[in-house]
Amino acid sequence: MIMNHFLWLLSLVFPHLSSPVILLERSDGNLFHLNHLMKGDKLVLHRSKRDWMWRQFFLSEEYMGSNYQYVGKLRSDKDRGDGTARYILSGEGAGTVFRIDEKSGDLHATQRLDREEKASYTLQAQAFNKITGLPLEPATEFIVKIHDINDNEPKFTKAVYTASVPEMSDVGTFVIEVNATDADDATYGNSAKLVYSILQGQPYFSVEPETGIVRIALSNMDREVRNEYQVVIQAKDMAGQMGGLSGTTMVNVTLTDVNDSPPRFAYSSYHLSTYESAEIGSSVGRIKANDGDEGENAEMKYRIVDGDGKEYIDIITDEITQEGVIVVKKKLDYESKRVYTVKVEVTNTHQDPNFAVLGPFLDTAIVKVTAKDVDEPPVFSRPQFVFEVNEDTPKGIAIGTITAWDPDATHYPIKYAIDEHTDPERLYHIDPKNGSITIIKSLDREVSKWHNISVLASEMNNPHQRSRVPVLIKVLDVNDNAPEFAMIYETFVCENVRAGQHIQTISAIDTDDPLVGHKFAFSLSSMNPNFTVFDNEDNTARILTRRSGFNRREMSVYYLPVVISDSDYPIQSSTSTLTIRVCSCDATGNMRSCSVEALLLSAGLSTGALVAILLCILILLMIVVLFSALRKQRRKEPLIISKEDVRDNVVSYNDEGGGEEDTQAFDIGTLRHPEVIESNKLRRDIIPEMLFPYHRPSPMKECADVRDFIISRLQENDTDPSAPPYDSLATYAYEGNGSIAESLSSLESSVTEGDHEYDYLSNWGPQFKKLAEMYIGKDTGVAN
Repeated sequence: MIMNHFLWLLSLVFPHLSSPVILLERSDGNLFHLNHLMKGDKLVLHRSKRDWMWRQFFLSEEYMGSNYQYVGKLRSDKDRGDGTARYILSGEGAGTVFRIDEKSGDLHATQRLDREEKASYTLQAQAFNKITGLPLEPATEFIVKIHDINDNEPKFTKAVYTASVPEMSDVGTFVIEVNATDADDATYGNSAKLVYSILQGQPYFSVEPETGIVRIALSNMDREVRNEYQVVIQAKDMAGQMGGLSGTTMVNVTLTDVNDSPPRFAYSSYHLSTYESAEIGSSVGRIKANDGDEGENAEMKYRIVDGDGKEYIDIITDEITQEGVIVVKKKLDYESKRVYTVKVEVTNTHQDPNFAVLGPFLDTAIVKVTAKDVDEPPVFSRPQFVFEVNEDTPKGIAIGTITAWDPDATHYPIKYAIDEHTDPERLYHIDPKNGSITIIKSLDREVSKWHNISVLASEMNNPHQRSRVPVLIKVLDVNDNAPEFAMIYETFVCENVRAGQHIQTISAIDTDDPLVGHKFAFSLSSMNPNFTVFDNEDNTARILTRRSGFNRREMSVYYLPVVISDSDYPIQSSTSTLTIRVCSCDATGNMRSCSVEALLLSAGLSTGALVAILLCILILLMIVVLFSALRKQRRKEPLIISKEDVRDNVVSYNDEGGGEEDTQAFDIGTLRHPEVIESNKLRRDIIPEMLFPYHRPSPMKECADVRDFIISRLQENDTDPSAPPYDSLATYAYEGNGSIAESLSSLESSVTEGDHEYDYLSNWGPQFKKLAEMYIGKDTGVAN
């Protein structure tokens, strides 16, 4: 009966065996088996001899009963059933997790077991004789396996997953793979067999049940419609069957942008306005097309493709705001055109050919810009005016006319004026009504060839509306200046010169500017017996001698008048005088002696150069003198070398007083009357180079004040001829009068003989209290 029950348990434990085979390991290592043969309805068993008999031990986890969980029964064939056998258990958990009945061999689990913590326990069992204490047989080892139950739910590796996928992706596009684990035994039953399913996120996404891969389930998912999705994925054990445990996770899916949205204007036409005075490049307004994409897929470019105003209006793209900025390309004119129309096109900068079928990726709109009228200043007929006038044109003659008009519809009359800052000499005048310019002063081309003036034009009714135009007046040349020497010539002739010898080449200049160039003629105003002029016909001439035998003692200088005339009309001529000096020369014609000026001039020096040389020599001489004086002064050794030298005038008396007790050593009169000083006493702060008679200071009155004393001594030092040529400090030992206590100096003690009375000190006030106590007390002590 026991054996049949045991076989039934084996069939439950190993249901996959069609013919159960039981293998038991003995302590000696031998195996015995139980084979059964089915003969009809009877089971025939063949077994080997064994020492132990017990069941195969399997224990369910998470036992919830109140009693100990029964594991099985251990019984040795040496146990005769008389109660002398005693069973002992050892190994993992023996005595704590497992307990055996020593008499019966029943094995129980005393704790609630968790297969996920420990899946099996290895134990040893042995039977002993209670009386002798000897083992009945060797110990045998067996294993108690914990039978798994589905007590752990699946857990995902992340609580929240984040994924992204491009919008408009095809069905089946991979999004993300989620993964869950189950702590139950994956080798036993379906407790750890997981199946994935989607609880939230349909019909947009799907998940593969076995792998947990999330894929796109709906085509044409548009980010511009919805860009974020929350998908809840469930993992369930027991192969997803009812009663299985489950766990969930969240997948946040974001659709990334692709360029699938073309730009579109919100309106088919836009109306803007600006004043006609708007500067070129100034902004008129902004327009913007809408593009549902983002990033570079939303970048746009604007351009004008057509319209009657494309010469006046332009559009540029603001790359930051992706707006089209309408700007003025050419000055607008309200009077000639009121409305400027252009056609604007916008396109995507980056286009994806995979989505070209969703295009076209461009759009157009009409932009109308209305010019608003402003009160404009007058407009001149030309950007600048150029007039020509002869320099001999009489005063009051008109040289040209300036024209301007009011561009506004009102057409106010114009008033003209010349900017006085551009015509400081007041050479021209303009008629304020008709704009004609006349000459009011004589012109001279040689002074100024061009006159640049500015003419102002303003409206009669609004003087603030004013325009300016440059007027260039070219003064044409008239032959009104005679030619003259090109330079000042310094010419000399040798005494031993021969007749017909060339001594000088002269040329001329003319401030006039004839059209065909200058042509000068040179001649003498009258016949000269000494020199003649030979015209070279190239605007130069040679001065030749007519005789020999010049003598500078007879005539040292000759003056030769030369007539120079031009060839323009009317012919202008002038007479210039050439100065010729006579000098002594050697046989070869080199000058040997002449006046200093002639000698220098022969070396190629002009009068200005001579003056400059003389000035340089004079300056050098002054520098040498100054340097010598400085060196001489540096050789003098000063008497006082200290840094504290203040050039004091010290009067020394060579007399040392004896202090306050000495009343006979010094006479204060010496200080009051400096005339007692020796007359030969000299100052000791400088080394005298010249001796001056001693200047005796004037005596002071007996009651003179310090201020009067100082002023008197200052005047004496200012007039003292023996005073040094630098600032000095004079000191005087003079106390002055006016103190209540009069003088406290012991120097005047010599004027009074006998004992002093100090009782008056007590009347001087609290300032002298200490002094009174000292001297009155002292005097009293002496008297006693």
